[in-house]
Amino acid sequence: MKYQVGDEILVLHSNEEGRVVEIMNDKMVMIEVRGVKFPAYMDQIDFPYFYRFTKKKIVEEKKPAKVFIDNVPKEKIQPNAIKVADGVWLCLIPKFALDDFNDEVVELLKVYLINRSETGYTFTYTLHYFDKADFELKNEVRPFHDFYLHDIPFENVNDSPSFHFVFSLLEPTKKKADFFESVIKIKPKQLFQKIEALKDENKPTLTFKLFDHYPDKVMVEDKLELSSLVNKGYKLYDAGKIKQHLPPARTVVDLHIEKLSNSYQQLSNLEILSIQLNEFEKWYHLAVAHKQPTLIIIHGVGKGKLKEEIHEILKLKKEVKHFINQYDGRFGYGATEIFFKF
Repeated sequence: MKYQVGDEILVLHSNEEGRVVEIMNDKMVMIEVRGVKFPAYMDQIDFPYFYRFTKKKIVEEKKPAKVFIDNVPKEKIQPNAIKVADGVWLCLIPKFALDDFNDEVVELLKVYLINRSETGYTFTYTLHYFDKADFELKNEVRPFHDFYLHDIPFENVNDSPSFHFVFSLLEPTKKKADFFESVIKIKPKQLFQKIEALKDENKPTLTFKLFDHYPDKVMVEDKLELSSLVNKGYKLYDAGKIKQHLPPARTVVDLHIEKLSNSYQQLSNLEILSIQLNEFEKWYHLAVAHKQPTLIIIHGVGKGKLKEEIHEILKLKKEVKHFINQYDGRFGYGATEIFFKF
């Protein structure tokens, strides 16, 4: 008897491996392949060892293409092998595996930033799914170096990933832009097609160019023709001397409505409050422009609505160091003193 129960076998017509589960007679056995049992003649099966040995050789012949994918270091920053200055790239490396049916499938995508330029950059990288941020990383990439970012499970490709980068120079220069943004958006169908083409062409990576050259700083030139405005009677000032032409600031501003309007009796409470807040904003900005250390706003006591509105506004002003509303011999509790930080 050639076979015994438990022997591993190979189905010759399909190259599928299984095992013997029952000896039926001298010519037939019951075999199990991938959980399915069925009878087979002994001349339709063989021991799998020769097949495994020859199959291993075939796999080893194809192995170099996969070694490149699997052996890319995740932890170490690697210099490019060929130093050809052709820009900065986003690189996706599919990681392949075999499923239960021995078919090649993609498990995940390794994401790399490839700097093939003579310039080093700091960068902020953000991965979005359906325009919502999912992953963020800040780091730097040196000239002619590859930077491993992270892995993406392949099933996440269905969520329309987009790759956002903000670059700046490691060594800033006056003539170059302060930062540069680049975004790569990939539709799922587009990515699937590219991976199929990659397999057909036996290529290891998918690459997307982020930019060729880091941009120069945009120099804004004032080319506005102003002579026509002068001829119409408008006064033009040098922006560097604008402070000389501002109205004088005040250290104390009274916002009582009778000080601001002669016809306030006909105004609603909302209209009165609007006039008072506009007046406050005017003198606040003048105080800031003249870099005053303090400003006193007289808002009165009343129901406290004007005081509350002014205090809420002051909480949002970046120039305010602090402000106080305390008893003063001149104004009682009806004034707030603002202290600026310059």
